[in-house]
Amino acid sequence: MKIILTHEVSGLGAAGDVVEVKDGYARNYLIPRKFAIRWTKGGEKDVEQIRRARKIHEIQTIEQANQVKAQLEGVKVRLAVRSGDAGRLFGSVTPADIATAIKASGGPEVDKRRIELGTPIKTLGSHETSVRLHPEVAAKVSIEVVAA
Repeated sequence: MKIILTHEVSGLGAAGDVVEVKDGYARNYLIPRKFAIRWTKGGEKDVEQIRRARKIHEIQTIEQANQVKAQLEGVKVRLAVRSGDAGRLFGSVTPADIATAIKASGGPEVDKRRIELGTPIKTLGSHETSVRLHPEVAAKVSIEVVAA
């Protein structure tokens, strides 16, 4: 099935790309979650609009990405969450929580979809995450999860 991506999907493409995927993946995952729309001949107008919006919001050059990377790596991010007696969290830390904590710590605004968690954060302590700023630039962010 041919689809038009409306958001960046890891391993598949960026917003505005026209890609071919299996029917079930598109019907059951991408389209219901609004990550993609079905490709039509009239949809080509949507592709141009999505690409223009992406260019406005995306970091354009590697130099800009390196500047944002330096800002991110210089920020101390503390995230206060509810936890049990043994240091286990009630739930887990989400990319949206991390993006909010980065902004609150004085860092640049980061899109939650660009934050990559290797494994879910479910314990107190220091954790490392990666933020994809540009296809060639990723920043490592250290997060200190503390009990609230």
